[in-house]
Amino acid sequence: MGPPVRIHRPLVAASLMLCLVLLTDGTSFPKDLEPISRVSHQYSFLYPTFQGLRSDNETVRLGLDFQRMTRINQMLYIAARDHVFAINLSSSAEEILPQRKLSWKTKPEDLKNCAMRGKNNDECYNYIRVLVPRNDQTLFACGTNAFNPTCRYYKMVSLEQEGEELLGQARCPFDSKQPNVALFADGNLYSATMADFQASDAVIYRSLGDRSPVLRTVKYDSKVLREPHFLHAVDYGKYVYFFFSEIAVEYTTLGKVVFSRVARVCKNDLGGSPRVLEKYWTSFLKARLNCSIPGDSFFYFDVLQSLSAVVEVNDRPAVVGVFSTQANRYKRDPRFICIY
Repeated sequence: MGPPVRIHRPLVAASLMLCLVLLTDGTSFPKDLEPISRVSHQYSFLYPTFQGLRSDNETVRLGLDFQRMTRINQMLYIAARDHVFAINLSSSAEEILPQRKLSWKTKPEDLKNCAMRGKNNDECYNYIRVLVPRNDQTLFACGTNAFNPTCRYYKMVSLEQEGEELLGQARCPFDSKQPNVALFADGNLYSATMADFQASDAVIYRSLGDRSPVLRTVKYDSKVLREPHFLHAVDYGKYVYFFFSEIAVEYTTLGKVVFSRVARVCKNDLGGSPRVLEKYWTSFLKARLNCSIPGDSFFYFDVLQSLSAVVEVNDRPAVVGVFSTQANRYKRDPRFICIY
């Protein structure tokens, strides 16, 4: 169990309801209470784990190559390098064994092109970075495919491919280390990632809809997105929300200061006119997430680390986020949990 929790109520933006402070030794905050209980790593080892198929030389080395996990009812889909595994969560077996597995390897010509671009062998695999349900029967998956991102549809029950491959640009990153998020909302795919090989074109992108036009954020505009680290996307009401951290253009004179943001686009956005913002969002808005301790000078936790789905807090919809301080700013790296 992590450190204990102490409650504070900072007077910040109206949307901020409360903050829970996770404290570490050596900070100037009040001393923590003792945790209710602790769980040792020896105890956690008693539970079954999955590290790839022991009998399969292609998966035995997976390790940190697991990229995504998606739970749909009682099935857990694990996206990895060159593979997707489907695990039945209702099984009580002592060892976790996939019920189904699909293999999706990089084509030889893509491997050759990846090597010609100066990438090493480990970078030229197909890392599955997008794995989301399109409907009750279909999974949508995208892989880096040796820096040539590609997408496919798969049947959820059998993991058999449906239809032809699709271009993955702006839907999936080129590099497996680049952050990205994706979801389907009202039949459209909303994705946020880097849209080019050099990772210079950050984009929030809508595609694959039958009625809605393809839209994206303005290219190479640091006021829209500047080196973002996308963490989460939420479909709620008339909007899709994107949560991320980025370099703050407000503080360029102080170096690379990171702020956390929430951006919003309207689902019914049709884009601009042929002369203004054609094929671009007209409803794009973003705001800073304020997670801080009030006082004579506010103490800010600016770096969003993780976020929950929408939950009910005091009969109101909210999301719970974990924040930390700027890199190298404080040795102990204290963390906050903020609810919006």
